[in-house]
Amino acid sequence: MSDYEEATSFLGEWGRFQQQVFLLLCLTVVPNGFAALSIVFVADTPLHRCVVPARVNLTAAWRNSIIPLEEDSGGELGPSKCLRYKLDDLLSFSERVLVPGVDVNLSEVPKEGCLDGWDYDQSLYTSTIITEWNLVCDDSWKNPLTSSVFFFGALAGSIISGQLSDRYGRKIVLFVSLAGQTVFALIMVVSPSWPVFCALYFVVGMAQISNYVSAFVLGTEILGPRVRTIFSTMGVCLFFCVGYMVLPLVGYFIRDWRMLTLALNLPGLLCLPFWWLIPESPRWLLSQGRVEEAEAIVRDAARRNNIEPPPVIFSPLQNKSQSEERTTHNICDLLRSRNICGTSLTLWLVWNILTIGYFALSLNTANLHGNPYFNCFLSAVVELPAYMLSWVLFRWVSRRLSIFSTLSMGGLSLLFIQLIPANLIPVAITLEMMGKFSVSTAFAFVYAYTAEVYPTVLRNTAIGACSMASRLGSIIAPYFIYLRSYSVSLPYILMGSLMTLVGLLSLLLPETYGMPLPDTITHMQPFPGCCQKKPYTAAHTEEDEDISSEKKNPVVT
Repeated sequence: MSDYEEATSFLGEWGRFQQQVFLLLCLTVVPNGFAALSIVFVADTPLHRCVVPARVNLTAAWRNSIIPLEEDSGGELGPSKCLRYKLDDLLSFSERVLVPGVDVNLSEVPKEGCLDGWDYDQSLYTSTIITEWNLVCDDSWKNPLTSSVFFFGALAGSIISGQLSDRYGRKIVLFVSLAGQTVFALIMVVSPSWPVFCALYFVVGMAQISNYVSAFVLGTEILGPRVRTIFSTMGVCLFFCVGYMVLPLVGYFIRDWRMLTLALNLPGLLCLPFWWLIPESPRWLLSQGRVEEAEAIVRDAARRNNIEPPPVIFSPLQNKSQSEERTTHNICDLLRSRNICGTSLTLWLVWNILTIGYFALSLNTANLHGNPYFNCFLSAVVELPAYMLSWVLFRWVSRRLSIFSTLSMGGLSLLFIQLIPANLIPVAITLEMMGKFSVSTAFAFVYAYTAEVYPTVLRNTAIGACSMASRLGSIIAPYFIYLRSYSVSLPYILMGSLMTLVGLLSLLLPETYGMPLPDTITHMQPFPGCCQKKPYTAAHTEEDEDISSEKKNPVVT
């Protein structure tokens, strides 16, 4: 299968078949922009304060003074969100016609929690899960946990989907996960409680990452080298961004979280008929020894492109060799030798930090100054040029230099935010968007690089494993935002430092620019310092690689 691209080169790069696969796979990614980031509005916390029961007979002065003032994390003085002055004491003061702040020193009045509930500002939202189930004050820890539950689901999906896809096929996993994501998201609309919502949200997260990874790998393996680069950097990312951009537009007109969830997930049903239009990966079929099915797909592609295929597409010798070499691979193979282990561990760390940066900055848009819908839309729009830049870098620039430069620029942008004076809010937001731009560029690039560095027999498992490793970052990303309650600048300091450091570490990754897509483990590019295997090129034969492997790196077999 080392000459798969040569055997199918007669199809061309951009015929009707490739155009259809490209567009349909990208469309299946659009619902992910809804699922992954709708929590920004569904679980936003509006301004709130303790309820003052109407039945309580207080004078106007005491009713206006019942909420104590306190400093927030930014050092500004405002009404408390979780405390009120003890009601019994205030009733006594009111009955004696005492004046607050004149006859009574308010700093000496005892305080109590919001025993009668909270009043929520409804200028932005009719309802969110926060206002419906009162996830504030003592229960405020449930807010970041809600997002983390989704990413726990993504972790489970990453563990399961990669190996299922390598064993049962990319196509079936893609559509099962797409259906599961849509169905369980629609069931969330009728959630009676926060625990039920979280259980359903877990499944949605599991299906969402399975959908994305399967579509990504399927397109990478079906499309030719040049179109593959566009698909893996700009294609899926831009369509994900389309879903992300539509999110604040729909949210602006639908302020109730249940109706918003319903509106965002119904379009997912429109993708299910694509089952009859998207084929299975011929590369994967060949790796499983299902040569006749692979040839049938390639011949159908030739028919759609109005091209006459050759009498024999995959030679009998190649088929026999593939059948003999076929083995079952799993996630353990990513750590089996020093070469692949070094690449895997470094990529897992890079993915982890990128995920922290991307999701923390995306979830933070509701906390920025100004309208949260506009800020969310701006955060999405910033990703458009980022994904275009990722394609330019992937097309013409060294892989290691690209990852290093984007990570470093993002980290430094976030570190500079703490140096901006409090009155220069637009400058601080600009730096944050620069950080989001850099992280988005690096994220799209690393996805494509990971698919490029690993072989066909392990590609889906490898991307699933990288996604699985990065779930630790996405799980803790909501808590980076939660640190704002202690210090507004603390999340930026931590994210900026981590991104800068991991940018330096990325220089250790193997260079794959200009190399063919590997099909077996022996074709992988060497990790610096782990082995001295000569780089795999299209001119090398599989027998040359096996001999080289036995002589120079006996562990990789």
